[in-house]
Amino acid sequence: MSTVSAGILLFLILDPLGNIPLFMGLLKAVAPERRRFVLARELLIALVVLFAFLFCGQYMLALLQLKQQSVSIAGGIVLFIIGLRMIFPPKDGIFGNDGHGEPFIVPMAIPGVAGPSAMAAVMLIANSNPGRTVDWSVALFVAWLATAFILMSATYLFRWLGESVLTAIERLTGMLLVALSVQMFLDGIVAYVKIAGLS
Repeated sequence: MSTVSAGILLFLILDPLGNIPLFMGLLKAVAPERRRFVLARELLIALVVLFAFLFCGQYMLALLQLKQQSVSIAGGIVLFIIGLRMIFPPKDGIFGNDGHGEPFIVPMAIPGVAGPSAMAAVMLIANSNPGRTVDWSVALFVAWLATAFILMSATYLFRWLGESVLTAIERLTGMLLVALSVQMFLDGIVAYVKIAGLS
């Protein structure tokens, strides 16, 4: 996987356009003068969490005695579920929303930005080629930066595009994620079968 393709994959998984309605709903209960601060704080928390999984993911796998193929299969399943929820969202939003108080870490940072699919994806990317940590770091940071820019501009985008257009984009992104999840799942199965056949 190239750095560009890794960045695009992570950007799709972070789903900034799909998160705009969710984030705006969560920020309604926050004082207007604190909204940008809260959003920036949650985005930074998500970035720290994702980099922790990028750098420590392989050690977590070793500690739990998990193979890369199992992460690929599990990541594909989680990504498939997230994609389906984007295509057919429940009434309380993709990640749920209680709409009370100032959000802290949950659900904006986790799982809004740094969701299980994003965590699994960065672990999978890092373990696919451990020698390219710098490339994966650049891909993750650029994907996060683009996500942060879009979400910080959420108010203007929501007014400009409208809820119906954002919903359509979210559905399209969900379709792409479903296709990517199936490919990730199949790649994990094929790799596991090869290893099982050689052992």
